[in-house]
Amino acid sequence: MIRIGHGYDVHKLVEGRRLILGGIEIPYDKGLLGHSDADVLAHAVADALLGALALPDIGQRFPDKDPAYKDADSIELLKNVYAEILSTGWKVCNLDCTVIAEKPMLKRFILPMREVLAKALSTDIGSINIKATTEEGLGLRGEGIGAHAVVLLEKQK
Repeated sequence: MIRIGHGYDVHKLVEGRRLILGGIEIPYDKGLLGHSDADVLAHAVADALLGALALPDIGQRFPDKDPAYKDADSIELLKNVYAEILSTGWKVCNLDCTVIAEKPMLKRFILPMREVLAKALSTDIGSINIKATTEEGLGLRGEGIGAHAVVLLEKQK
C-alpha cells in the first residue's frame, strides 16, 4: 500500500530575521517572517506527510496563535509529525521538493538540506530530492520564498 501527499508553504522575506530552509541557516540579509522559524521547506514537507494520511495540516497542529510555537525549530516540528506517521505504520519511500526563490542562490545548500531532511525522516539521503528554481521575476518577485513537497509513503511490513 502507498499514499501520496503534497505540501506547499510560502512566507514573506523581511529584514531582521534569519533565513532557515530545510533546517539550514542560509547567509542572507533577510529571513522569512513567521511565528516559528518560518522554514517553508520543512513546513511543506510536514504538510505533505499529513496530507498523505488525510490528517489536519500543520497550521491546525501547531497554531501560530500558540506561544509554545513562537520561534519554534521547524525541523523539530517535522520530527513530531513524522513520529505520528511512523506510529500509524507508514514510512517515507521518497520525497521530492522544490524551493522557489529569486534570491539567494541555493545550489550549495541543497546537499546539507537533503541531509537534514533525511535524518529528520529516518531515511537515506537517496530518498530525498530538493530542487531550487526562480519564477523569472514573476510570482513572488523576490518578496518571499515558497516550497512544494510531494511525498510517497509506504505501509511498513
